[in-house]
Amino acid sequence: MSETISQAEERMKKSLASLKEGFASLRSGRASPALFDKIRVDAYGEKSPINQVANISVPEARLIVIQPWDKALIAEIEKAIRTSDLSLNPSNDGKVIRISIPPLTGDRRKELVKTAKNSAEQSRVAVRNIRRDGNEELKKLLKDSQISEDDESKSADELQKLTDSYIGKINQVLEEKEKEIMEV
Repeated sequence: MSETISQAEERMKKSLASLKEGFASLRSGRASPALFDKIRVDAYGEKSPINQVANISVPEARLIVIQPWDKALIAEIEKAIRTSDLSLNPSNDGKVIRISIPPLTGDRRKELVKTAKNSAEQSRVAVRNIRRDGNEELKKLLKDSQISEDDESKSADELQKLTDSYIGKINQVLEEKEKEIMEV
């Protein structure tokens, strides 16, 4: 029975981590190396993440500098950024790529908040589904006489507290991302 709860918690942790990862690549008005986590570059006949072929730094709040370890990859990195869905315009001087992060418009901010809210809701639904799966497992154990009704009831309460805790964490992560997006 505690195994059921620990498995549920592990799945809830993964759901929360997935949400945070998704939020990291959601562009706010700030420069962040995480924006490029999902972008792959054709390097040496293979698709590689930018951070594996270059150093990404943020010298200013709205500027990102990408310094490829191999200067021959500058064109490929620039092409990968231009074709991504980030709507960024990189420029290079032959040694480094500079990307100025333009301030977001009010409409774009609202759009991003809406996207963030949708992602958070999907995570909340996933957490509730995990709770449901856990409760079904507990009922099955009760039916098979592997646990008592008291144990099933206590475990169901514990599972509900865990669910409430993770939904609270999801709401907190969403709130922080909303503040970041709406920051001017």
